[in-house]
Amino acid sequence: MAELLQLQGLRIAFGGLKAVQDVSFGVPAGSLCALIGPNGAGKTTLFALMSGFLRPDGGRVVFDGHDITGRAPHLNARDGMTRTFQIVQPFAAQTVRENIAVGAHLHEPRRAAALAAAEAVAQRVGLAPQLDKPAADLTVAGRKRLELARALATRPKLLLLDEVLAGLNPQEIGEMIPVVQGIADSGVTVLMIEHVMQAVMHLAQHVWVLAQGQLIAEGTPADVTRNERVIEAYLGPGAAARLAR
Repeated sequence: MAELLQLQGLRIAFGGLKAVQDVSFGVPAGSLCALIGPNGAGKTTLFALMSGFLRPDGGRVVFDGHDITGRAPHLNARDGMTRTFQIVQPFAAQTVRENIAVGAHLHEPRRAAALAAAEAVAQRVGLAPQLDKPAADLTVAGRKRLELARALATRPKLLLLDEVLAGLNPQEIGEMIPVVQGIADSGVTVLMIEHVMQAVMHLAQHVWVLAQGQLIAEGTPADVTRNERVIEAYLGPGAAARLAR
């Protein structure tokens, strides 16, 4: 399967902190994959490097066959790479429909057409009953769906999801998993940062594990959860041996 996204030796440091160190991997077109790791591992920084919010100190980002290293995020979005943010910040005074239309305007200049596209996207993410509600009135789960909808409205080829399930209760997580699966089933390539292992085990075909800015493991969800380096990255030195006993 052809790779839609390739990372080649990406690295960035902030002062003495090596946030991302020589990270390389490829995301196959049409796949649903996950990037996991403990807090502070560099996952969101890596997303920022992929999508153009940060310029790497070294390495390359290749998307759909083109070198886009350090290119502005709005240009990457126009070509089909869109990301969500862990901290959701909707336009609170606007309706759900108007918020989603902001994403649709990337390809649709006419307001009426953008609003119509917003309605179609809302159906896909379960927000149709709330289209005319002010975004400020949404629950946390509703805001997460709105963030997903705004990104989806840009018509992405690759959707980078940064902890779209964070802050949700078990029922809300269970309701969101099929929404993400449906997006992948529609042909959008999805790479998700996620701490909710239930979702990773259920959704991801392939997983990369980042710790202290370095890739330490990759494979199926079952493979990486058994990996000693992964266990110790999450639970501390000696954890794998203690669990084995």
